[in-house]
Amino acid sequence: MLRQGFWHRFCNNYPEHEKNINKKGVDSSRDFFVKKFREERNFTMEREKLGAIGKRKVFSSFITTLVMMFLFMMPSGADAAGMLIADGGLGGILEITEHDVHVTVNNGIAVTHVTQVFRNTENRQVEALYTFPVPKGASVANFSMWINGKEVVGEVLEKNRARKIYNSYKRKRRDPGLLEQVDYKSFEMRIFPINAGAEQKVQITYYQELDFDYDRATYVYPLATVTRRDIDSRTTGKFAINMDVKSAVPIVEIESPSHGSEFVIARHSDSYILASLEASGGSLTSDVIVSYAISRPKTGVDIITSRQPGEDGYFLMTLTAGKELEELDGGMDYLFLLDISGSMGNAGKLIVSKNSLGAFIDELEDNDRFEVMTFNVSPNTLFGELRSGTPEMKEEARAFMSTQQARGGTVLAPAMTTAYKYGDPDRTLNVVILSDGMTEQAERQTLMKLIRSRPGFARVFCIGIGNEVNRPLLEQMAADSGGLAAFISSGDNFRRQAKAFRRKLMHPAAADLQIGFAGIRVYDVEPEVLPNLYFGSPVRVYGRYSGKGEATLTIKADVRGKELRQSDTMFFPGNDPANPEIERMWAWNRIDRLLKNADSTSSRGKVIDEVVRLGEGYSIVTEYTSFLVLENDEEYKRWKIQRRNSLRLGRDRNAEAQRRRQLDTIRNKAMADIGPRITTEKLLAPKAPTKQKVVSAHKTVVRKPVPQQRQSRDFDFGTGSGPVGPLFIGIAYWIRRRKLKK
Repeated sequence: MLRQGFWHRFCNNYPEHEKNINKKGVDSSRDFFVKKFREERNFTMEREKLGAIGKRKVFSSFITTLVMMFLFMMPSGADAAGMLIADGGLGGILEITEHDVHVTVNNGIAVTHVTQVFRNTENRQVEALYTFPVPKGASVANFSMWINGKEVVGEVLEKNRARKIYNSYKRKRRDPGLLEQVDYKSFEMRIFPINAGAEQKVQITYYQELDFDYDRATYVYPLATVTRRDIDSRTTGKFAINMDVKSAVPIVEIESPSHGSEFVIARHSDSYILASLEASGGSLTSDVIVSYAISRPKTGVDIITSRQPGEDGYFLMTLTAGKELEELDGGMDYLFLLDISGSMGNAGKLIVSKNSLGAFIDELEDNDRFEVMTFNVSPNTLFGELRSGTPEMKEEARAFMSTQQARGGTVLAPAMTTAYKYGDPDRTLNVVILSDGMTEQAERQTLMKLIRSRPGFARVFCIGIGNEVNRPLLEQMAADSGGLAAFISSGDNFRRQAKAFRRKLMHPAAADLQIGFAGIRVYDVEPEVLPNLYFGSPVRVYGRYSGKGEATLTIKADVRGKELRQSDTMFFPGNDPANPEIERMWAWNRIDRLLKNADSTSSRGKVIDEVVRLGEGYSIVTEYTSFLVLENDEEYKRWKIQRRNSLRLGRDRNAEAQRRRQLDTIRNKAMADIGPRITTEKLLAPKAPTKQKVVSAHKTVVRKPVPQQRQSRDFDFGTGSGPVGPLFIGIAYWIRRRKLKK
């Protein structure tokens, strides 16, 4: 109604445009609004010498048109993935003429390069403000600008110092760029100046761990996140995303739940797949989601390392539970908490939440028990008790959910207190929260106390809905209760997510995980306290090491009250340049843990210096560090800024180039089998003489690449000798004995 009222008032002033917009729609009329906006702005500037009354009238007219511009140029959907504005929103229009994304996934770690070209459509210099979201668990690792046709790489500095240097150049109308973290989910980039009619090219790189659900990894490029509502995200040129997926474990399937057949898939081998999507122009309004499945039926450990000459090394260890863990006997109890607060009405989050919860409930068995509770400022229950998962009860739950609307504030604590009343000491109560986590700031400490004081039979699982979600809060709540946090995008496959969620809970969790190393020194392990290991949810452990050679890895775990201990040897090299991305991921996980621990005590003062040190040392943008781009190396020297990111980026790109050559070899080999084969007769057929130089065959040297050792250990039922896999041979043996005794 608000837009309609403004529209009628606008048509009174511009009646000739009413027919046009009725025929072509609001989006097609942007040029008209822009034109009128500029006319009003120029008219205001011409009337600067008017008296106070005249100026107020002109200003009122200008503001009316400005609000009109804002309302009509706001996208009807949730446009995002990087949005651009000039001069704080009051100074004109900038276009995104190119949006190119290249993703390389290397054994579960994704490196995303986003390259964009902006055009200033104004007839004057502007400062560009570019705001963009990053996905769950991502670390912004590089910011580059092209100045005079040459890429200039940024450096990470303490946030206040970076802003001060940026402003000093802005006053001189030089060429600085600044990238800052606004909050836990979005970043802002400022560039000045962009000359009239000029284009500006920038590149942002971020690293992230992919979410794995047993045998399936999911990558999300967040286009549907609204970081600011006053900025447009349409692209007038090409949008392209290309994705190289490499895995030591065979890839059996790849798909895009969000864009389906719009993606072109090329399978070059079991370990390398290329996915590609390209479009021309239009609004970027929906997340791009790519999901791939790997074949890993056995419990095991995978380790990759990174080490530069003369430095201590880094490692990433991934522990995955396999299918040999038998399902639990009997049903389970579920208490679903559905957030219906006003924030869930944004970007269709409540619809996503209802669809997800409906899919979860459909997966319940008759011997499961469940309750549905909605909450905003107070809880509201469906049954008032746990009911069996029969078709009749499921239908009642669906009818109940269909009546829910998003309104009111978010107060979760009363709902949590009510949920604990449903517990039975003889059965585990799984409290599943579907929310965006946008609770009141003052309530968060109360929530954490409720989590820590929960009954022993209760576990809390948090399902974050959409991209605008308080990830840190939901992750901390789940981790502190021994549960899990997962995140669902609007374009994801709800039914598959529901099946995966229930599958996790139906297998025994390995609790009290502990790891130990002998033969090398391991330190600064992240996380400090290992979470429970659930079926389908791998545990990732980062750390530093000194020394080299074989080391004994020992893992201990508790499964249903029984302690299990297994050991095996792993190799830690003295030099390994192949996986430098895990160095930044180690630092990012350390920063994340420091800030979460500080938030749990409401005191960040003691950790800020360490966060800044890690951010500057590993080129990571945080709430306390920012990327700054200066015009050339001399300007960095002037401010005594070390070129640490430039050095680190060079190593990263060398590793990427080596990886690219390996992938090209795989692709070329696959392409050789396409088309007609060249027969011996064709090869021996006479050719016209040429002046080509002949090289003797005996001088040709073919160098075979040295195969890298796969740091992976699987469970082996046949011989019982699978190294780290036998961590769970005791589990399977114990479960079998238990069944036989019955």
